[in-house]
Amino acid sequence: MTQPLLITAAICGAELTRADTPWLPLSPEELAAEAIRCYHVGARMVHLHVREPDGRPSQRADLFGQAMALIRAEVPMIVQFSTGGAVGMPVEVRADAVKLKPDMATLTTGTVNFGDDVFANPMPSVRAIAKRLREFGVRPEIECFDTGMVDAALRLAKEGLLELPAHFDFVLGVPGGMGATTAHLDFIRTLIPADSTWSVAGIGRFELPLAQHAVTVGGHVRVGLEDNIFLSKGVLAQGTAPLVQAVAQMAQQAGRPLATPQQARELLRV
Repeated sequence: MTQPLLITAAICGAELTRADTPWLPLSPEELAAEAIRCYHVGARMVHLHVREPDGRPSQRADLFGQAMALIRAEVPMIVQFSTGGAVGMPVEVRADAVKLKPDMATLTTGTVNFGDDVFANPMPSVRAIAKRLREFGVRPEIECFDTGMVDAALRLAKEGLLELPAHFDFVLGVPGGMGATTAHLDFIRTLIPADSTWSVAGIGRFELPLAQHAVTVGGHVRVGLEDNIFLSKGVLAQGTAPLVQAVAQMAQQAGRPLATPQQARELLRV
């Protein structure tokens, strides 16, 4: 295994609260500090959500900008904004911060049941976000909760709204989405175009087992409190950095090197 491993740190998300875990970063300063901590244990990209001062999910460009500036001042980390926001946010709000030109931003290419809610991504909205990413020169990460979202991304490429090869992130285990099994991961990764790259984000207790599988088969990994708050059964992770460190240890045991900052940028074409 010689291909370097890219670890993405998903440090906050839009759903968690401090009642779920006291280690959740919320302010731009806390988000930046956690991202930097993750960088130093092996993460090369941060998947960034932001919060209002009272902890509510937000897509305010000024909050994204503050966190990004603090991160970039300290480490050469790839900064990826979420355009998913929180369930129910209108598309124009979700994509506003792209104007700040982060290195990457997510592009979810379909609608999915999200527990008892619905994460709505009708194709006109998907196209609008894709066009905005192209307008500001921001490279997309195609976020897939099911196989049909790969097909939708390929349609966008045919329409000229998406460049291939691309980077795909498979989010597996959301109630209502594709199950978090190695069989599902092994299937969905066969659907992406040659020379595209992929990572997996397992939800909850599936996070680290799917990370282990990705390390073994040559994929990449997203971990963090957004997807899972436990380091082991009943043991809260004290932030996202311990989860990054656990994946780095998996890579070391597998004989797979971690990507350098430059290798990560070459891998993702940013």
